[in-house]
Amino acid sequence: MKVVAISGSPRNPGNTVTYLNAVLEGIKGQGMETSLISLAGKNISGCTGCYGCVEAKECVVKDDFQEVFQAMVEADAILLGTPVYHGSMTAELKAVLDRAGFSGRWANNPMKEKEESYTWGGCVFSGKIVAPLAVARRTGQVFALAELLVWANVNDCIIPGNTYWNMGVAGKGGAKDALEDKEALSIMDGLAQRILHLLEKLNQ
Repeated sequence: MKVVAISGSPRNPGNTVTYLNAVLEGIKGQGMETSLISLAGKNISGCTGCYGCVEAKECVVKDDFQEVFQAMVEADAILLGTPVYHGSMTAELKAVLDRAGFSGRWANNPMKEKEESYTWGGCVFSGKIVAPLAVARRTGQVFALAELLVWANVNDCIIPGNTYWNMGVAGKGGAKDALEDKEALSIMDGLAQRILHLLEKLNQ
């Protein structure tokens, strides 16, 4: 089983990577293959709405997106982590999710004529576990989590619960101090256990 964590932070390492690694640490050694992809420094542009993926069945804009997308497709569980920038996820993660959701849907579905209605046949992420994670200096995590949850929901994913919001508090003055939020670390451990439980149930 494969679990991939994607950090939408433009800083690597940063607080988001710290929390994602905390979740992965709780998963390692349980027969799971884990990996972390940082979007920091990657060349990934936003979706252009060109609809080239309708015929190609993949995103036709060639940059670092393909590497990230392939890892997402191959994973059984995906962790999506973002710092909060102006109350939202980062532009880096938004670019990945827009393109992944768009091309991932057309990979499994034909485009209909204008007068026809759709009965969607799922997408490349159908049935995958997707868990969101957000970190902010003070506030804004809930809206960022909501953005990630909506993406997971519309892409036919399975969303694990937890005992509290998957969030951490860190970064005052740009500090990399995620490890000081002990409650957040316990939340990350709880998330790891729930992802493991779901993976086990889904593969019995």
